[in-house]
Amino acid sequence: MYFQHIYEKGLAQASYLIGCQATGEAVVIDPRRDIDVYLEEAEKNNLKITHITETHIHADFLSGARELAAATGARVYLSDEGGEDWQYGFEHQGVRDGDSFMVGNLRMDVMHTPGHTPEHISFVLTDTPASEQPVMIFTGDFVFVGDVGRPDLLEKAAGIKGTREKGARDMFASLKKFKALPDHVQVWPGHGAGSACGKALGAVPSSTVGYEKAANWALQIEDEIAFVSELLAGQPEPPRYFAMMKKLNRIGPAVLGGLPHPARLTLKQFSEAVADGVRIIDTRDKLSFAGGHFPESINIQDNTAFTTWAGWVLDYETPFMLVATDARIEELTKALLRIGLDNLVGYVTEMDRIGDAGHAMRVMDQITVEELRMNRDDYHVLDIRGYSEHEIARIPESQNIHAGYLRERIDDIPTEKPVVVHCVSGDRSSIATSILLSLGRLDVRNLTCGFNGWKQAQYPIDHGATEEREGALAA
Repeated sequence: MYFQHIYEKGLAQASYLIGCQATGEAVVIDPRRDIDVYLEEAEKNNLKITHITETHIHADFLSGARELAAATGARVYLSDEGGEDWQYGFEHQGVRDGDSFMVGNLRMDVMHTPGHTPEHISFVLTDTPASEQPVMIFTGDFVFVGDVGRPDLLEKAAGIKGTREKGARDMFASLKKFKALPDHVQVWPGHGAGSACGKALGAVPSSTVGYEKAANWALQIEDEIAFVSELLAGQPEPPRYFAMMKKLNRIGPAVLGGLPHPARLTLKQFSEAVADGVRIIDTRDKLSFAGGHFPESINIQDNTAFTTWAGWVLDYETPFMLVATDARIEELTKALLRIGLDNLVGYVTEMDRIGDAGHAMRVMDQITVEELRMNRDDYHVLDIRGYSEHEIARIPESQNIHAGYLRERIDDIPTEKPVVVHCVSGDRSSIATSILLSLGRLDVRNLTCGFNGWKQAQYPIDHGATEEREGALAA
């Protein structure tokens, strides 16, 4: 048996290429949209991709199942579980709980594991020439290392009311199936640490059923009511683009037929694009951006969080361009394609040339924790971290609005004082400050070193739920 774990750090997303070396057949589980990695690995190992599967209709990335099927002619095996509202809208071989299919001498048994989503399935792999005992389970967003999939995304991200508690109860029932598997079975999940599909995912790529039974918090709770309460508590805010992913993955993403190559824009083309209202995403590091950037541009640094924040900031109708280097544009394009952001019109590389051509540049004002502490009454402090982070510890009398919600909540930010924006260390606050600047709030400053700097300086910190949050929960 050939096995390859393929991991994309930007989305903390895992997919798998498994092959029968005796027959040369292979299956890909949960492929991402840029499929070259699967084609190259299969070719290097004398394998032909004959089967493609998915564990569920994904919310956090755009599926590559149709793309890979078009390139290879492989058959796509997808869940027919979950009821009428959760059926895929493109050609596939439907599978249900208890079904199985062979990939050469490898048997894939289907287990319906709802909870994260109603249609979710897992695949139990048996290498039949070696043993009739299962060797691996591919759990998608069902069981992670140290955590389980969140059941609230359908309600929070897709707006489907009344699904949170039912999903949590379904998860409780599905975990009983998981516990019944032999302890030796290897667990290969769909995500690792950093994914928004759970709240406490481990960084280790795999585990075993036995270890998860011993160490995973979700498998320690025997009371269903207590389990539901704990599972729903403290889940992070789902990125804005999740709702679109659900829609596109259900009906079937458009087949690209290859990786597009965005154009490097001339100064004239850049000026025309600005005049046409094309949005600008500046991928430089936060210090370079602060030192001088094009007005109304938004800073999303070229790092592992780029894809997720692009999904928070950009929409699926408005064209946009990047400030990026020639060396990075291909990888950035792939990162955007993975969540369906296909309306990239091009990129520019040198902000100095744009400034020299007569375009005005803007700086982002900074403030240190010492300056803020000395002049605390002169500023309104805006904490743009997630609510659970703010609840655990925060600068006293700070306002909490997640960076991803600033556009719709800008009128909630007081205007009487200059605003100091902070996150943990300054990355997310650079995004947030640039959003506020782009919306015309020029009286903003980015807190260098962020909350970490404030805490390390041993300045006052508040803990616990805010009055606003307690009131909302009581209502």
